Amino acid sequence: MHGFLSSLKFLVVGPVIVGFLAVINMMTSPGTWWVQWPALGIGIAWIFSLLRVIKGIVLLGGLAALGTWLFQRYGKNV
Repeated sequence: MHGFLSSLKFLVVGPVIVGFLAVINMMTSPGTWWVQWPALGIGIAWIFSLLRVIKGIVLLGGLAALGTWLFQRYGKNV
């Protein structure tokens, strides 16, 4: 569960960091676009975090559907 929550947090924090670095890049060296390299690395990590969050949502949705199905099938008879 900790990995899911940290990945969910990174989906918001990652773009904020890239934006902050872009502002620093524009203020310090407007002719050189060095922020592309950290943005590339953070973007790759962001994609993996997005996939982890999607996987967690699908897993939780599947468990909820299974629980609903089991309750509908066996819960009424108990």
